[in-house]
Amino acid sequence: MRRLPRTCGRVVSGLLAFLLASAVALLASAQPAAAHGTLAMSTPESGATVNEPLTSVRLYFTEKAAANAFFTITAPGGVRVDNGWSYGEPKPLDKPVREYFLVNGQFEPREYTTGFPAVVPVSHLPAKGQYSVSYLSVASDGDTVRGTLTFRYNGRVTAAPQGWSAPSTQPDPALVAATEQHGSSGQGSAVPTTAVESAAPPSAAAAAPPTGSTEESGPGALAWVGWAVAVAAAGAAAGFVVWRRRRSASTGKSTGRGRTSSANSGRRGGGARSTTRTGAGRTVGAKPSGGKVGAATVAQSTGDKRRPTTVPAARKGNAVVTARTGVAADPTPTEPAKAPTTTDGTTTVDPGPRLDTDLAAVTPGSRLSNTHLALLVGGLVIALLAGFGLARIGTGDESPAGGTARPPAAGQAESATDGHQHPAGTGPHTHRGDGATGETLATGTTVSAGGYTLQPLERSQPPGVRADYRFRIVGTDRQPATRFAVVHDKPLHLIVVGRDLSGYQHLHPTMAPDGTWSVPVTLARPGGYRVYADFSVTATNGTQVPLVLGVDHTVPGAHTPTALPPAQAETTAGPYAVSMNGTPTVGVTAPVHFQVSGAPTTPVQLEPYLGAYGHLVVVREGDLGYVHVHPEPELVDGSVKFWLTAPSSGRYRAFFDFQVAGKVHTAEFTINVP
Repeated sequence: MRRLPRTCGRVVSGLLAFLLASAVALLASAQPAAAHGTLAMSTPESGATVNEPLTSVRLYFTEKAAANAFFTITAPGGVRVDNGWSYGEPKPLDKPVREYFLVNGQFEPREYTTGFPAVVPVSHLPAKGQYSVSYLSVASDGDTVRGTLTFRYNGRVTAAPQGWSAPSTQPDPALVAATEQHGSSGQGSAVPTTAVESAAPPSAAAAAPPTGSTEESGPGALAWVGWAVAVAAAGAAAGFVVWRRRRSASTGKSTGRGRTSSANSGRRGGGARSTTRTGAGRTVGAKPSGGKVGAATVAQSTGDKRRPTTVPAARKGNAVVTARTGVAADPTPTEPAKAPTTTDGTTTVDPGPRLDTDLAAVTPGSRLSNTHLALLVGGLVIALLAGFGLARIGTGDESPAGGTARPPAAGQAESATDGHQHPAGTGPHTHRGDGATGETLATGTTVSAGGYTLQPLERSQPPGVRADYRFRIVGTDRQPATRFAVVHDKPLHLIVVGRDLSGYQHLHPTMAPDGTWSVPVTLARPGGYRVYADFSVTATNGTQVPLVLGVDHTVPGAHTPTALPPAQAETTAGPYAVSMNGTPTVGVTAPVHFQVSGAPTTPVQLEPYLGAYGHLVVVREGDLGYVHVHPEPELVDGSVKFWLTAPSSGRYRAFFDFQVAGKVHTAEFTINVP
């Protein structure tokens, strides 16, 4: 085959590089970035500090909020100070917001420059500190719009209006039903938020305090595989082209023809044939054509790819044949030529064209001929386009039309979990599927989820007897999982609670090398219990799967259920008094504050416990659903603050763990959600 001239080869290389760069640019810009009806800006801004009294909060959405939208404003300590809401006059946005709509299987962008405000009056400002604004609505396309933002007030305290009472209203049942019927993850907010993940990526590092609302949705496994293939192909092809051009430039001269060099001919005259292969750790050897031939193994360094490695490949008599890694000798015999002789009398033979010569000079049998170069780069381009297609398919499959999650908004956290409690500072947000049904906000009702199963080795134990509770987390391959991410300072949290919501225990088992977990448990009263395993398993591809799995456990004997105590704002835990303030709301991410004091009201020095200043478990009466809770990493205005999203009306039992002087105490509360 006739080889391309050097100039033509450079033109082809340049065109290929341009094609790859264009494809990478297209790939980078192809990911959709926001859901519908997002919160674009607010007054005051999320995370702002306000020094003067304000009478209202304005939330600007990319479209008008639903007529039955629900808004709350919560003051420090958990008291609501909102007073209804109304539409305001549209206003140009500070920054345009881009949203994506699914059209014929592809996401089409639309830019919005106008904000449509919902004006929420503030009745009064009872204290300085952090105020929280929560919202729940439904966009015109059916997407759930849900989130929370915060601001800090440092101005003067204002009195409540005469006859004022804090609202305890709940969202319109029709609104809740609409959010449950739609398959979206909910949440639409274009307000940036800072969130750093904990434990191990993707959901594993401590996150910053919430400054806005976040959404948890994004491409599925197919999309991520597509992106990975595309990026890998683009990187490999672009790197190869750049490397080849740099190597070509470094020589300054090439043979210019598709003929073997005289040195290569001399190698044939020497009677030895050397063979080399590229790649780190490959063997470079020599095949003799007569006489005894030596061989060498080369572990090529990946740190310096610009310098080819030269090694003695074969020896015959006083002749030493050297080979450069990465070039295969041409097996076709050529005319003999004199080999250069060194001062010590040995003859050194170059086996053929070097990597730093122009590729047009390689023979048709060479692995780096123009034909092979074209095939190589062409294959990489095909892989790039295939990866791009996979990513588009994966994204399209997760469209609202498919009833799954939408692409995440820029600046929003992405962690898709079913666990009850996230790393401290994750802040208020929703989960993939949160908007689908109320059940998705409460987990632990099933023994299997996300491809993993809680497999207990014991299902019962005698009352009052200390016994080891053993179990495994088994994958779809029926093998025990052994790779777990550390979340809240532990790789796995085991929660035990009676079916009457008594007998709460929070335990931390240990895992044997075979994947069997064990922890001693004492259950004093006969009856049925629910055991929850709260963990984040690390899959084979390195991603984390946060889950809560639940299974029943029995203590034989006569069982007398304990009546659930009435709801109250204060309780005791050992020598401490603990108060709970907040208004849990169906479908709305609402703040809940816990204040710990000594006798009579002396503040207590709380110590960090499990990555925050408290740990909260909330279980729903009846089905024993385990509810999502998100802690703040630091004390907020002297209290321990959590973000709670109640999945439905009903009664719940909250178990608040805190640590003082190295000892953990638990305060228990009953919560009524109308």
